[in-house]
Amino acid sequence: MEKQNGMTFGLAIECLKKGKKVTRNGWNGKGMFLWLKPAATIKSDWCKDPLLKRICDDNGGEAEALGTICIKTADGKILTGWLASQTDMLSEDWIIVE
Repeated sequence: MEKQNGMTFGLAIECLKKGKKVTRNGWNGKGMFLWLKPAATIKSDWCKDPLLKRICDDNGGEAEALGTICIKTADGKILTGWLASQTDMLSEDWIIVE
């Protein structure tokens, strides 16, 4: 993987907006990275979550979903709606993961 070094959190966010994956040199977990899941229209037919399907059905068969930052965790799981810690926001060790 090709990496660029030494970005601030603000620059990392700009990279996410351009479709890049980012990580921190300071994270202990191997293989962890963030990406931006863009806003989208969710169709009722796609839903496996019964509550989400009902929300879409009650809204004429679809619902608008806002964009969110996701993380691939060290144990290979996906978390939608990642929130940065103050340490993450103030760190300058963000890198692009290609």
